[in-house]
Amino acid sequence: MTVDRVSADPVETLLRWQYSGAIWRVVGRRPDAVTIALYECTGGQEVDRFTSTDPALLRFLGERATSED
Repeated sequence: MTVDRVSADPVETLLRWQYSGAIWRVVGRRPDAVTIALYECTGGQEVDRFTSTDPALLRFLGERATSED
């Protein structure tokens, strides 16, 4: 996880990433945690990834697998 890209609030991180036109994808999911990969706007190159157990993030994601869902 790169501190300057991922804030303490993972939902805020995903929203900021999405609003800037970039793409995020769920690359790992367990009942209590999720791993998210952050991609360039083209969706090609992975820029960063992080894992979180934050309940708010798990609720925000629901069953979605990508920002494009």
